[in-house]
Amino acid sequence: MNATHSPPMKGRTITTANNDIHTEPAAAEGLPDVHVIGDDHVSPSFAELGVDQGIVDALGKRGIERTFAIQELTLPLALAGNDLIGQARTGMGKTYGFGVPLLNRLITQARADVGEDGLRALDGTPRALIIVPTRELCVQVTDDLEQASDSVRVQTTKGERDLRITSIYGGRPYEAQIEALQKGVDVVVGTPGRLLDLAKQGHLVLGKIQILVLDEADEMLDLGFLPDIERILTMVPTDRQTMLFSATMPGPIITLARTFLRQPTHVRAEHHDDSAVHERTTQYVYRAHALDKVELVAKVLQAEGRGATMIFTRTKRTAQKVADELAERGFKVGAVHGDLGQVAREKALGKFRDGSIDVLVATDVAARGIDIDDVTHVINFQCPEDDKTYVHRIGRTGRAGKTGIAVTLVDWDELHRWQLIDKALGLGQPEPAETYSSSEHLFTDLGIDPKVKGSLPGVRKRAEGEVVERKPRERRESTRSRTRTRGGQKADGAPAEAKPATAAPQSQAPSNDGAEGDAPARRRRRRRRSGAAKAEGAVAETSAE
Repeated sequence: MNATHSPPMKGRTITTANNDIHTEPAAAEGLPDVHVIGDDHVSPSFAELGVDQGIVDALGKRGIERTFAIQELTLPLALAGNDLIGQARTGMGKTYGFGVPLLNRLITQARADVGEDGLRALDGTPRALIIVPTRELCVQVTDDLEQASDSVRVQTTKGERDLRITSIYGGRPYEAQIEALQKGVDVVVGTPGRLLDLAKQGHLVLGKIQILVLDEADEMLDLGFLPDIERILTMVPTDRQTMLFSATMPGPIITLARTFLRQPTHVRAEHHDDSAVHERTTQYVYRAHALDKVELVAKVLQAEGRGATMIFTRTKRTAQKVADELAERGFKVGAVHGDLGQVAREKALGKFRDGSIDVLVATDVAARGIDIDDVTHVINFQCPEDDKTYVHRIGRTGRAGKTGIAVTLVDWDELHRWQLIDKALGLGQPEPAETYSSSEHLFTDLGIDPKVKGSLPGVRKRAEGEVVERKPRERRESTRSRTRTRGGQKADGAPAEAKPATAAPQSQAPSNDGAEGDAPARRRRRRRRSGAAKAEGAVAETSAE
C-alpha cells in the first residue's frame, strides 16, 4: 500500500517529505535521485508558475490561489509539455495538477496564430481527453475544469467563445452526449466503456487529441477497465502529451506507463516517512453489535464539530437500510449505491455537496471517485474487505490540509478481517474495545454530549414492539337518498317505511300479498318427517314409489 514501495520507473522521481529541501538517494534500485520539499516551504501561487491570468482569476473566485504539493511539482513539467506520472493519495489536489496545465495549453494555443496543420485553432474536435474510472468522478472533474476556465474566452476557427468541456459516461442516454460532440467540444472527460462505444460508432473523434490524462489509474485497474483503456490509447495520436495519475503503482499500471508514456517524470507528492494512512485523520475502532450500530451511529452524528459525514457499507441493501433508518431519526441523509439510478445518485451527491444533506451513505464501489474536501467524519458501518478499502474509505476525510475523524465499527464476526487490516497497516488496534451506544468512552472519545438520544430533538421514533392504538372510525351520516326494503327493492326513490319485523309462526306460511314494489315473499322450505322437502304455502306432492 505504501507508495514509496512502488516498482522502479525510468525517469526522474520527485517527492515531498517532512524535511528541509535537499537531495537524497532513491529508495529503490533503478530510481534516480529524489528531490525533496519540506513542510516549511511556501508553495508558489498559480500566477507565479506562469498559469494564464484567465485561469488564475477563475480559481481566485473559488478562493484558490496557492498550489498544493502535487500541483507545485507537476505544473512546471506539464506546462512544458512533458509526460509525467503523478502519484498522490486522494484529496491532495490531483485534478488541478493535470487540469490547470491542460486548460492553459489549449487557451494559449487558441490565442496563437493558426498553423498550416490547423491544430493550433480549436475547431470543435476534441483536443484533450481525460479518462476516469467512475461516473461520479467524471461529473466532478468536468465541474472542476469548468470552474477553472470560467469566463475564459478562446479563439476558434468560427470566432471567440467559451472553452467547451463535456462529460461522457454510462447510465445516461447516448443522444445528449452525441449531440454535444456534434456541436463541438474541446475537452472530453469520460469513463472507458462509454468512450470506447462512441469512438467505435464514429461520434467521438480522437485523431486530434494532443493531451491525454489517465486519472485514478489504479482504480480503473481494480474495476477491470485496463483492456478498454489500452484500446482507446491505440486510437489517439502517438505525438501527444500523456499524464497518468494514481494513488498506487501496481505492476500493470507500471507496464501501461512504460508502453504509452515517453520518458515520464515520476512525481510522488507525499511525506517521505508517511504511512499508507492519512496522518491528519484520527481513527477510532470499536467492536459493536449489529443491532446497536444504528443507535451508535446516530449518537456519533451528534458529536461536537461534526460536519459533512460519509458512512460506508459493504452491501447495497445495508446502505439503503441505514439511510432510511437515519432519516426516520431526523437526520438529513442521502444514499449512493448500485441499486439507484444515475439520476438519483447524482441528485444525492449534489445535495451533499451543496449542504442540503450532511450525511451520505454509500457502498465502496459507488463511492469511488467521490471527491469532496469538507468531510469531517467517516464512519465504517461495516468493516472494510481489506486494508486498501480501509485506506480508500478514510481518505475521504482529512483532505486538503484539514483534519478528520474516522470511526470503524467491527462486528464480532468481522474481527478476523479487521485484524488482517490492522496488521497490514500497522495500526496497533487488533482488539477493538467492546462498545455500545451507551458506552462512556464513546462519548469521551468523540465529544458527544451524554444526554443525546438516538434521534434528533423533536423526532419521536416508535420503539420496537410498540403497539399503536388506532382511533375508531367516525360514523358518517348517510347521504344516500334511497333505501332498500327487506325484499331489496327500491321504493320509488323515496325512503320506504320499514315493515314490522314480526316473524310468522313456523306453522303459518307468510303472505304473498305485499305492498307495491315489494318483492314476493321468499318461500321457505321445511323438511317433512319422510325426509321430503315441502315449500310452505305449496301443496306437497306424494311420491310415486
